[in-house]
Amino acid sequence: MKVILLQDVRGQGKKGEMINVSDGYARNFLLPRKLAMEATADALNAKKIADDAAQRRLDLEKQAALELKGKLEKMPVKIKAKAGTGGRLFGSVTTKEISEALKEQYNVDIPKVRLTLDEGIKAFGTYDVKAKLFTDVTGIVRVVVSELD
Repeated sequence: MKVILLQDVRGQGKKGEMINVSDGYARNFLLPRKLAMEATADALNAKKIADDAAQRRLDLEKQAALELKGKLEKMPVKIKAKAGTGGRLFGSVTTKEISEALKEQYNVDIPKVRLTLDEGIKAFGTYDVKAKLFTDVTGIVRVVVSELD
């Protein structure tokens, strides 16, 4: 019997896959536990429509990430920090501060976990911070750290 898995089933397959199993296994285990549904023409059509919608949604998210990547290059984030002698900051500038500054200055919401600092920002200057916008789209946020007035 052909079934479409509604959840991951250990030893059988992942959610959304269509697999061929014995009739007894399907009727006595998979179907009563709502782990799978019978692969009828209607179910296959519904699965195809859902897969197409999910793919369209992913394409739109990727396109938005690519547009944001282009915008980030033109948006330097200015952060003011307190420093001691020699231009060394008290503490460091964190990804949380960068995320909040992006939201405040440009109304762009990038969570702090998506920002990557190679090393801590502990002095005045200009730094490039990587922002993971989508699975294979990475942008650069230019951060300018200046002295607090």
